[in-house]
Amino acid sequence: MQTTLDVRGMTCDHCQKAVKGALDELRGVKGVEVHLAAGKVDVSYDDAEVTVSEMREAIEDQGYDVVA
Repeated sequence: MQTTLDVRGMTCDHCQKAVKGALDELRGVKGVEVHLAAGKVDVSYDDAEVTVSEMREAIEDQGYDVVA
């Protein structure tokens, strides 16, 4: 599966690494591409192992907002 999340609050390279790192730690996430300027995060994942809700929570735990 593939999804694109709108993430608010990312402003720098550290933000990009924090979001990517949080998602990479989730079981079932296969790939993460952060588009800092656009505020978008593309995620490839196995929907049998991880949900979009879990991804959203992992990003929000880093201090960023995920917009539906």
